[in-house]
Amino acid sequence: MEGKTVAHSRAVMSQVILPSQANPAGNVHGGEIMKLMDTTAYVAAARHAHTNIVTARVDELLFHTPIFVGALVTCRAELVFVGRTSMEVSVMVEAEYLQQERAPEIALTALFTMVALDDNGVPCPVPPLILTTPEEKKRYLEGEQRYGLRKSRRKQ
Repeated sequence: MEGKTVAHSRAVMSQVILPSQANPAGNVHGGEIMKLMDTTAYVAAARHAHTNIVTARVDELLFHTPIFVGALVTCRAELVFVGRTSMEVSVMVEAEYLQQERAPEIALTALFTMVALDDNGVPCPVPPLILTTPEEKKRYLEGEQRYGLRKSRRKQ
């Protein structure tokens, strides 16, 4: 199975936040953004594995700043670690207010664990991840440590 680079599977998805996605004060519902994050993580994982993908876990979901109606929300996802059948995907959400002259703000971040499934719904192997930059190598080692900790907890 031939490996693939981090850049190969990067995914970016954007949408404008509408009133139907927010509470009466104009704040977007967290679940709306989480759904977009999950979809973006799915795209990155599917680009890497080219098979059916399911979400197995969401870690370190952090809300950094509120998002309001009218914001352009952009999700960026990339693989940081690959196991035998699972992939850890880092997802970052930026909020940009197009009628204001200010830079986009990081609004949410999370780590999604996605699992590749074969046609019978059984976890299947995924290609290795080819690391090309020092930052990718650092993030991979961090992901590998998280993976090891989760695995040891499951055995207990």
